[in-house]
Formats: sequence, C-alpha cells, structure tokens
Amino acid sequence: MKKSNKIGILLLFVLVLMACNSKEKQDHSITDKKDHSQHDENKEATFYTCSMDPQVKEDKPGKCPICHMELTPIKQDDNEVNQISLSKQQIQLGNIKTQAIEQTQNNVEQNYTGVLTFNQENSKTLSSKAMGRIEKLYFKSTGDYIALNQPVYQLYSEDIAIAKQDYYTALKQLEMPGDFGKNAKNILNAAKQKLLFYGLSRTQIENIKSSKDVSPYTTFYTTLSGTISEISAVEGSYIMEGTPIIKVTDLTKLWLETQVNINYFKSIQMGQNAMITFANFPDKLLSTKVSFINPEINPETRLLLIRFEIPNQNLILKPGMQAIAKLSIAGGKGIYIPTDAVIREESASYIWIEKKLGVYENLMVETGIETNGLIEIKTKIANGQKVVITGAYAINSEYKFRKGSDPMEGMKM
Repeated sequence: MKKSNKIGILLLFVLVLMACNSKEKQDHSITDKKDHSQHDENKEATFYTCSMDPQVKEDKPGKCPICHMELTPIKQDDNEVNQISLSKQQIQLGNIKTQAIEQTQNNVEQNYTGVLTFNQENSKTLSSKAMGRIEKLYFKSTGDYIALNQPVYQLYSEDIAIAKQDYYTALKQLEMPGDFGKNAKNILNAAKQKLLFYGLSRTQIENIKSSKDVSPYTTFYTTLSGTISEISAVEGSYIMEGTPIIKVTDLTKLWLETQVNINYFKSIQMGQNAMITFANFPDKLLSTKVSFINPEINPETRLLLIRFEIPNQNLILKPGMQAIAKLSIAGGKGIYIPTDAVIREESASYIWIEKKLGVYENLMVETGIETNGLIEIKTKIANGQKVVITGAYAINSEYKFRKGSDPMEGMKM
C-alpha cells in the first residue's frame, strides 16, 4: 500500500513539471512574438498626414483638422537614413518629375557680362619736361575731347627762361664778326636742343627770334588727339620734371573685360571668336576675338579675366557700359541635368534619386560647368538611374519636416 502511494505521488509531480514547462514555452513564444512585433513596428512606423497641410501628423486614419481632407498613410523606415517615401498626391502637388541619366555631348554656349573700359594701349600721358609752376590749365574736366596742337597748360619755368635767353643771345652773336660768330653757332645749336628737350615746338623756338623780351611763361600743346581720361595737375601747383599733367585716350577702340569660370579656362584660346551685345543698344551685334587671357586666376573669386577689343568708330559706346560676350566652347561628354535639380549647401551639393516608385534618396555630387540652364554632374552615376529634375526642393522640405534635420547630416554620418 505504501509503495503504490509513492508511485502516485511521483506521477503527479511529473505531470505538474510537464505542465509548467509547457506554460513556460508558451510564455516564451508569446514574448518572442511580442518582441518581433515590436521590432517590426520600430522598423517601419506608419503615420497619417495631409498632402495639403503636411504639418498635420496623426497616429490613426481620419480627416485633416484644417482642410478636412482624408489623411494619407506614410510609412517611415528608420533604417533608410537618406530616403523618403511620398504619396501619389504629394508627388503630384510637388510637381516631382524624374529623368533617366545618360551621358551626352554638350557644346557649351556661355554668356559673360562685362564692362567696357579704356584701351590702355591707346592711352598716353602728357608729362612736364621741366620744373616750374602751372599758371593755367586749359582743360579742367575729364571726358573733354582734345584735338591735335591744342594748348594744354602754361608753365612758369626759370630753367626754360634761361634756355630761351641763351638761344636769343646766340642769335645776336651770329651777327658779330670773327670768332664770336663761329662760337655763337655752337651755343645756338646747344640752346635749341635744350629747348626741344623741354618740350617746345620748332615753331615756338623760331618765334624767339622776333621776340624782344624773353618770357618765363611757356604754353605747351598736345601732340595727339583723344578724350581726356585723367587730369593730374592743378593750377598754381609746382611740378617736377616728369610730373603727369593729363592722360589722353583714343576711344575708337575700347576693351571689354569679363571673368569666366575656372572650369572653362582650358577651353578658351587667344583669337577665339565671340559675339558681343550691349545692354544700351539691344540691336547692335558685334563680332570680335579674345585678345587677352590673364595668366593669373583671381584667388578670391576663382575666376579668370579675359579681354576683347571693341571697335568704336562713331564713339557711341562709352567706358562703363555693360556688354555681354557669348563664347562657344566645345564641351566634353558628360552628365548634364537642370540646375534646379541640384540643391546647394555651403559645404556640398546633392541631388535626389528615385530608388523605386515614390521612394527618393539624396546623393552627394560634384558639379562642373553650367550652361543654358544645365549643370554638369562629375560624380559617377549609372546610366538609366532616375534623377529628380523638378520638385527637388519640395522633397527636401518634406524630408526636413519629417526627419527634423538636414539631408546632408545623414550623408555625413
């Protein structure tokens, strides 16, 4: 009897133990399901928003509290840092369009705005050849036209007065007999050369013969014609030999100076053809050539200065006017997309790529030349990859709103 009781108790203990193990496995199974369920939820969360009012975010379906439209479900995958999913309504409202990437041969026709300036090769400075005081300036305004042999300034100079007196005295001594006349000829030639050196014309020197009184005042005349572009002296000032008085420029030829992108400098050659148009004369079209390429690139702007010679026979063009130079440059084979498709930040630039229908991912790119509304993408991208060409900024704004951060932050991470 005692033996049967022990067997019964042992069987009861085994049954209880099996029941506990079964319950424990069941609990583990439920826990695992919950954990997996929570993991799946964390992996792909769904929220509801309004395509008209994207600031509305709800955790369940319904209507927008602002415009009363049906809310759109949005699945957000936290594992895809640089991706965003958009509904059909959002794609339509954002005017988001894509284009398959392919390499094309692009002939660049670029316009550059420049300014007309004085042609420094046709500019000459009239300087004093003797020390003295300026008694009178005959021209006091820049922009005045000065003709050949017009008076420019009157100078009081003791040095010139002494040279005039020597010349006059030698003339009188020529009339004397004997050695006095012979010596006077040498003095006369020396005095004449000195007066020519001081800038007097031969006519002025000949007039000294008829002068009974040698004047210390001398008027100087231009030896060229043109427009006065600079006046350096003032009346009553003392000047030294070599002091500039005025600067005269021939305006029948001007310079057009403009700056081009550093990416183009290898393609621009001396003598290259260019078409020039003018903001003040829309109907005027001029053909010219590149006459100068600066060997130094501006370190601040990273631009290269180039220059064109502009004929101006009727003098209708004025220095300071704006003009546009159109250069045709043979571009290489590459990827070109609309400039609005590239989002530019201070540190980098990026575009949006369509991974699949309604899913977009941002991609950091290196850009090149810009022409006719297109920009070159130097980053290697597979042919056929679809890039967003319109609505890139709409995607960018939605990304910032949902993620609460800039797309570039995820790319840097």
